[in-house]
This record gives sequence, C-alpha cells and structure tokens, in this order.
Amino acid sequence: MATPVIPVVRLEGVIAASRSAGGGRVLNLAAVEPALVKAFAMRKAPCVALVINSPGGSPVQSALIGRRIRQLAAQKNKPVVAFVEDAAASGGYWLACAADEIIADATSIVGSIGVIGGGFGFAEAMARLGVERRVHTAGRRKSQMDPFRPETPEDIARLDKLLAGLHGEFIGWVRERRGARLKAHPDLFEGEIFTGREGVEVGLVDALGDLNTILRARYGDKVKLKPLSQAKPSLLQRVFGAGADALVGQIEERAAWARLGL
Repeated sequence: MATPVIPVVRLEGVIAASRSAGGGRVLNLAAVEPALVKAFAMRKAPCVALVINSPGGSPVQSALIGRRIRQLAAQKNKPVVAFVEDAAASGGYWLACAADEIIADATSIVGSIGVIGGGFGFAEAMARLGVERRVHTAGRRKSQMDPFRPETPEDIARLDKLLAGLHGEFIGWVRERRGARLKAHPDLFEGEIFTGREGVEVGLVDALGDLNTILRARYGDKVKLKPLSQAKPSLLQRVFGAGADALVGQIEERAAWARLGL
C-alpha cells in the first residue's frame, strides 16, 4: 500500500490586501492561491490540511480565500481539515470555516465573530495648532469620517450600517459552514473569543489535537506531510516596504494580535 502524502498549506499572519505589512506575514488570495492550487492538484492525497494562525484582518480577503478553498474542494472532491495553532480569530476563523473539519489545541484562540472599525480624530489638535482644513468635494457624502473634522451622527450611523452588514455576512458564512454543530451561546456572534476547549463546547471546533498527532492517527505513522508555502514578497516589496508604511504595518499587526491577548 502506497504511503499517503498530505499537502499542508499554512495560512499565517494578518489578512490584508497588501503583501508587506512591516515585514510580517500577510495573508491574501494572491499570496496563497498558488499553494492552494498545488495542494488540491495532488490527486492521491486523502485530504488537504490547512494550518491556521491568524488574528484576522480584511473581510474581503477572508471571503476570497475561503471561497477559493471551497471551489477547489468541490472541483477535486477533496475533504479539508483545518488545524488551529495560536489563533483562528475573526478573519482567521472565517478561513477555518472553509474546512470541513476544524481541530484546535485546547489553548488555541478561536471565534471573535464580529467586525471592528477604528481610527483617530485630530479635529481638536488642528484647532489648537491653528491649522485650517480645506476639503472640496462633489457629492455630500464624499468626505465622511474625515479624521481632521469632528465626527457627526451621520458619520456614526453610516459606519454602524457598514459594520452591521459585514457582520451579517460573517455570521451567515459561519452558519452555512458549521450548521447544526453550533450550540446556543449568548456571545457566539458578539465578537467573543474562546479557547479551543471552549470552542468544542460551543461548536466552533470539532475536536482537540494537532496536525501531526491527528493525521498520523488517521493515516498511519508513515504518512508524509508536504508543506506548501504561500508566495513571499518580492525583493522590491521588501526594500520599499521598509519605511514609515512598514512601521505602521508592524504596529497594526501587533495590535491585531494584542486584541487576543497574544
């Protein structure tokens, strides 16, 4: 009997459209699709394994990656198993839900099914400095949420509507993928985070374990795991991403992990 070979795709880092967030690992469809295509092209592989370690990020990129995984799984009729390391939170959990089965460590962080939006307001600082803000628009809504102007009730209402819409999409995806496995919990869709063990109790996780232990138990000690890496930033992206934008990216990445206490 041939030794089974299982492709392993790591989905690690903050989820963002940009490929270089301060030198850290960044997840987006362009970066991970080549590895996903290779993984599902392995005809004799009994499944595709995803290793997820992400605090979340862009809802668009989360949806694009999740949808692509499901498309490939349907085309190749291949089951997908997600293994959570430190975290599959927010957009990271969106990715985990693309799998048919989610396995986590007891101490992993999962969930955070919510949407967050934030920024800074500099209106008072501008006034103290005696700086006049000059903005001209065609379209009365064009300059909403301008950080150099006071926040208005209309701004807040518009942002709340946007966040609620994105939250609804997230909840719909989780319900579609997890179905009857979800248990009733008052904070399940309120942005709460759960440990892996708690995740099993509320239906966000199917079982506790890790990549090597679970796959060897299922496919034998001789099973071979074939890592497939996501695309790396080019030399130019690394060089030109080393300035102020990179510093901001590092701060944002650190903040994303810090929200999970990691």
